[in-house]
Parts: sequence; C-alpha cells; structure tokens
Amino acid sequence: MQVKSVEFLSKAANQGQFPSGELPEVAFCGRSNVGKSSLINTLLGRKRLAPTSSQPGKTRTIDFYVINGRFFLVDLPGYGFAKVSKQIKKKWRELIEGYLGKRKQLKVVVMLVDIRHNPTEDDLLMYQWLKYNEIPTIIAATKSDKLSRGKSLASIKNIKEILNLKEEEGDVLIPFSAKNREGRAALWKKISELLGNRR
Repeated sequence: MQVKSVEFLSKAANQGQFPSGELPEVAFCGRSNVGKSSLINTLLGRKRLAPTSSQPGKTRTIDFYVINGRFFLVDLPGYGFAKVSKQIKKKWRELIEGYLGKRKQLKVVVMLVDIRHNPTEDDLLMYQWLKYNEIPTIIAATKSDKLSRGKSLASIKNIKEILNLKEEEGDVLIPFSAKNREGRAALWKKISELLGNRR
C-alpha cells in the first residue's frame, strides 16, 4: 500500500471520545515494550508520527490516525509491562476491551510480539480473546533483525505453537523489522486483504 496522507485525528481516554463515522479501522496492540510505535512509523513511512519512549507504558490513550482518507489506524495502549497503579491498569483494560469488544468499525487487529522471546501469558490471553470474539488478527513478530535466520525460524515455530496458530484456519504471523523494513510489504498486503472483508 502506498501511504499518501496521514492525519492525526484524536486521542480517546474513554469510549465517549471515539470518533464517529463509518470508516473501517485497523488497530495495533501489544506489550508496552514490543516496538509498536516503531512498527507504526515504519508502516506509514514517518519517523516520529507515533511517539516512541524509553518508558514503556507511557501511552495512556487510544490514538486515531486517518490514512489516505480511507481508514483509521488505531494505536492502542501497551499492556503487561508498565509500572503503574492497579487502578490505572484497570482503566486501561476497560478502555482497550471496550474498544475491541464494541467497536463496529474495527475490521483488523495487528497484535505484536517480540520475536526474541516466547509470548507471555498476557499475549496468549489477548490472542485467545481476539479469536473468541472472531476479530481478524495478524501477528507481527517484531525486531526480526535481532536474530539470525536459524534462530528466527526456531522462534517463529515456538510462537506459533504457544499461540496455537493454525494456518489452515487463516492465522497469520509476519516477521517484522523497523530497522530493515522486513515484513512491511507483507503486512500491508494482509491488512489490505482483511480491510476488504468487512465483518
């Protein structure tokens, strides 16, 4: 996909602040230190559109970007790492689940995992929740440039086994690197395919 225009629309700290309209949405989720902002910036061909931080969990809102005037890219807060109070974590969980569970415009979720590590319990719970709710999901295994080809293939096998990915059921895992742009074209291709299949 050629990204011709990117417009930041709004931040939402609660469901009442979600934008109106019928444009389809692609949401991105993952652990707080998985490289989500770097992936989004690489996908969009922008250096600092989605802010990166040395402090995981800094993002506390759902951010909406309009891409080519055709669909929303939705950046969800990271989960599972941030050193914040239980009250804030509860608020984040309610915000994320409220969006994922009730947003009719949502067509695709890109869930990020770090290719260097096995998926965490939080990752497994998130993927199972997405599958249970029949939300089309793409797994993006970030930081693929950090591993040799052999180690990368072994890690991908582990991730597929832990998450119980089944290619025959349409489950997809795409290795991705913000450094060398591996997986960028493949991820856009799959996103475009799923955007065409409205649920």
